[in-house]
Amino acid sequence: MNRFTIKRLIPVLLLGTVYAGYVIYPLTETLRESVNIGGAFSVANYVDILRPGNSANFEALWNSVLVSILSVLFSGILGTFLAFVLTQFTFPFQGLLSRLAVVPIALPPLVGVIAFLFAFGESGIIPRIVQEVSGLSGSVIALEGFSAIVAVHTYSFYVYFYLFVSTSLRQLEAAQLEAAQTLGSTALRTLRVIVLPELKPALLGAAILTFMASMASFSAPLLFGGDMRFMTLQIYNAKLNGELDVAASHSIVLTAVSIFFYIVLKIVTPRGSGVRRSKGTGRSGLVSLSAPVRRMLIACCVALLALELLPIAIIILISFAKEGSWTWQILPAAYTPENYQKLFADPYVFDPIINSSLMSLVAVAACILVGVGISYVLVKGSLRRFRDIGDVAATLSFAIPGTVIAISLILAFNTPGIFTAQNVLVGTFWILPLAYFIRMFPFVVRSTSASLDQLDDSLIEAGESFGAGSFRRFRKIVLPGILPGIIAGALLVIITAIGEFVSSVLLYTYSNRPISVEILAQMRTYNFGAAAAYSVFLLMLVMLLSVLAGYIGKEGKTHPSSVNI
Repeated sequence: MNRFTIKRLIPVLLLGTVYAGYVIYPLTETLRESVNIGGAFSVANYVDILRPGNSANFEALWNSVLVSILSVLFSGILGTFLAFVLTQFTFPFQGLLSRLAVVPIALPPLVGVIAFLFAFGESGIIPRIVQEVSGLSGSVIALEGFSAIVAVHTYSFYVYFYLFVSTSLRQLEAAQLEAAQTLGSTALRTLRVIVLPELKPALLGAAILTFMASMASFSAPLLFGGDMRFMTLQIYNAKLNGELDVAASHSIVLTAVSIFFYIVLKIVTPRGSGVRRSKGTGRSGLVSLSAPVRRMLIACCVALLALELLPIAIIILISFAKEGSWTWQILPAAYTPENYQKLFADPYVFDPIINSSLMSLVAVAACILVGVGISYVLVKGSLRRFRDIGDVAATLSFAIPGTVIAISLILAFNTPGIFTAQNVLVGTFWILPLAYFIRMFPFVVRSTSASLDQLDDSLIEAGESFGAGSFRRFRKIVLPGILPGIIAGALLVIITAIGEFVSSVLLYTYSNRPISVEILAQMRTYNFGAAAAYSVFLLMLVMLLSVLAGYIGKEGKTHPSSVNI
């Protein structure tokens, strides 16, 4: 093997080692633990999980699937409706409303659930107002249990449908719509015959993403589930009870379901638009509806977006509540800025902010190093001929639920090993950045790959012909061209990591507790003002980073919304 071939193989081997050591190996250990009962091989745990006669495990599986199906249904209805109104009609403040429609995607999962709890929970402000005005029991409209989880998922995941469907609607061919109108087609027939077929790829892609996200959901079942069982809660409770073999078995089943739908997503949503275009430069078309219908739909859209902002407004209000001033009252009786002052003045309170920031930065550095390397060898390097397979493998870890990642890391790295330099990672600072890295490096892979696709190969070839080495070509030619994509992907990692809760709650220790875990701790001690202040601080930070990511993505033509994992 000559020197040139060895140089090309080195990055492949290094990146393969990273993936094998921190994604495949932990999952293998999880599978091994799931069939290791009392030191002997057994599939009893799987039989127990999948046996209809076992009410607890079957209930968890059934509830998870049913909630996911309902989440897809309601998220699809809401997201598609908002996308239709905000792309097909022109009216004042349309641009502002379009930006408000994507606000829930910037909410860290735990913050969104807590905001919903303060607004619509059993002791939330809205049920208390209704009870005071109507004299009815507050629980009449309070969200709890199954309905609350579906409502939270709809609130959080409809943005997938909004983004996917909006893109397709903006690309509708005007000639087709005009021809239908000329031939006397009604608006409903036009929607059914022309528009809906064009939206099928977008609807299917968003549906599968929503189903995966709902199956992996942990925060909503934890705070609203009560005595109901779900797959993610079964994993969490088994781990707390020390039943790691049971936790591993549930993890493998949940991973199998998630990866199945991820692969389906990759198959049914190929690259390129699902919208058929005529030859030449087509014009975007708008569906024609009568003025009264348009006004009614716009009014409904505005009302829904106002309802969307209500939980955020309420959590901001509660963040100024004096501790102990909000018990039975409709609104807090006293307000103070102390909750925010403590965030920066009290070292104890500020520690989780420092921890989350440091761990996110470590995760970002690792994601950039590995993600950029994977992207380059897949798009421009020695693995470009295997790009489709490599792309699925490189982004597969995104399909693994956070609870599963946490359990797999516990099982893989609770003893010294070759991938930890003979150290134990469980219980250390480094275990959380590693968990963030495993699930989030696909963000950098996708954003960087999008930038590399736009980089002309002839530029790299020209550098090679002038005698520039591999490193010099990358530094002088490739890096400047893909830097916006790298930065956009890195910001997406920070946005996700700094508010991560699912893996964190299973892996943290007191010394490295992140913001999300501290929010839950404050909630459990009824310090609602402090929990809300942490939540608002986290929300503002994430939204600031989201705006920055959007700006950089726009400048580099790699907008985060296009980074579809």
